[in-house]
Order: sequence, then structure tokens, then C-alpha cells
Amino acid sequence: MTEQENNEKMSREEAGRMGGKATAKKHDKEFYQEIGKKGGQATSQNHGKEFYEEIGQKGGAARAEHRSKKTDDS
Repeated sequence: MTEQENNEKMSREEAGRMGGKATAKKHDKEFYQEIGKKGGQATSQNHGKEFYEEIGQKGGAARAEHRSKKTDDS
């Protein structure tokens, strides 16, 4: 029996999961490519070069940390 059947409130997590599954059933790969492209364009219009430099540095630092932990565990 699901939470809904018990007349309990659905959590945001569960609602999001169900919505995501329903969307995935209705749309194909091209849909997700198109919304990703639109999101990328909107982000690039709203943020400057500094934004991309900052997230690039954060990603690089996280990747380096991940690699060093992997090497330490070996």
C-alpha cells in the first residue's frame, strides 16, 4: 500500500520521483536534449565568465580530491 492509499501526505521527494517518472514516460531523448540546451543558453545569458571559471575550479578541485582518495585507498 502506498502513502497515498493510506490517505497520508506525499513527501516532496516522492512527488518529485513520481513526476519525473511520468515525464520520462511521455518524452524522448530529444526532449531532454532540447530542455538542456535551453537551460544552458539561459545560464550563459544570466552569468558571466567568472561564473564558469568558479564552477570549473570547484569541479576540478572535487575531481582532484576524488582521485587522491582513490589512490590512497589502493
